[in-house]
Amino acid sequence: MTREPDKPAEDIARHARRLKDASDNPGPSPLRGIGTFGMIGWSIAVPTVGGAFLGLWLDRVAPQGFSWTIALILGGVVLGAFIAASWINKEGGDA
Repeated sequence: MTREPDKPAEDIARHARRLKDASDNPGPSPLRGIGTFGMIGWSIAVPTVGGAFLGLWLDRVAPQGFSWTIALILGGVVLGAFIAASWINKEGGDA
């Protein structure tokens, strides 16, 4: 005598698998895109503003023939771009 599989148990198992698949592989989310956009913005803004403040201080303390402020703002933008690019690569920005 073979026992037939329990239909409600199969339905529950299939539903559980679908829920697990959905939580393991979430679809694209608009909020995730906004969060990524904000993270990239902060990654560039913080080093740039930090470079500006450090440059202003250095222009007062150690004046040179060039502007520390402009040089460090540009350095902050470059550093921020590298930080943002590495963050995008780490997050899998190939989409």
